[in-house]
Amino acid sequence: MIIDYSIEEIHNTAAKCVEIINNKKVVALHGLMGSGKTTLIHAICDEMKVTSPVGSPTFALINEYNSASGSIFHIDLYRLNDEEEAVRAGVEDCLYSGKFCLVEWPEKAPSIFPQDTIHFFLEHLQGKKRRLIIQL
Repeated sequence: MIIDYSIEEIHNTAAKCVEIINNKKVVALHGLMGSGKTTLIHAICDEMKVTSPVGSPTFALINEYNSASGSIFHIDLYRLNDEEEAVRAGVEDCLYSGKFCLVEWPEKAPSIFPQDTIHFFLEHLQGKKRRLIIQL
């Protein structure tokens, strides 16, 4: 599935994402720096009624948010060098915890993801437009 959207349409896009995600637990967000991964995650968290502050986990690595449907892990692997570091940091524990996980930079540790991970590929188009390609 392909969705082109602007920042003004991000909440509609996030609502579609939540519907597509359904009961899956892990979403891996791929894209270059500035492609809109964190911004889309913020909008998805809004749609999922996250009650705690949503922030980028670039330095913390893992943020846990509270929502009406339970905990959500927001994971950013950008600063990691390899899968071993991800495992030592507890990322694998989060991915297999049964809790919802949104993961930025999954290519840093590709083999630790569950087989049923949903992959979102984000691209920056002209101006403020983004393209989201969803791979189930």
